[in-house]
Order: sequence, then C-alpha cells, then structure tokens
Amino acid sequence: MRQAALERKIRDLHQRVRYARNELTVLDEQLEVLEEEAEDARVRSLVSETPLAAKEAADARRQFEVAQRAAAALRSEIEQCTLDRDRLLRELPAGSRK
Repeated sequence: MRQAALERKIRDLHQRVRYARNELTVLDEQLEVLEEEAEDARVRSLVSETPLAAKEAADARRQFEVAQRAAAALRSEIEQCTLDRDRLLRELPAGSRK
C-alpha cells in the first residue's frame, strides 16, 4: 500500500476511535442512569406486585440491556480499530512515523 494511502487510513481509524470513545463516554453515563431506573422499577414491581409494575420493570431492564450491548459493540469497535491502526503504523516506513 502506498504511504499516502496508509497515512489516510491511519487517520481515518484514529478518527473512528476518537468518535467511538466519545460515544462510549456518553453511553456509559446513560448506562448508570438506566441501571438505577431498572433497579428502582424492579423494587417497585416487588412491592406493588401488579402486572403493570412488572411490565415497567421488564421494559426498564430491556432498555438497560440494549444499552449494554451497544456499549459492548463500541468497545469492540474501538479495540478493532486500534489494532488495525497499530498494524498499519508498523507498515509505515520508519522515517515517516510521527
């Protein structure tokens, strides 16, 4: 691969990592809130013992689990992009590394 193409790909991967890390930071904050809401809904469901409260608890739990999967996907993307970026950096000629 030509050096210019390698450098462009490295920059693209770096941008993807930065974007994904920013998204993950926001999502981690949301996860804390969603987890608290799910736990509160679970306790309300146990106390009230109504079908509506049970449904609300299940819905809150599902929202939390969806957010967890999204965070896991972002972590995986960050890891893969970082590995790809590092591999491409090793392919650059030694004199052009910054």
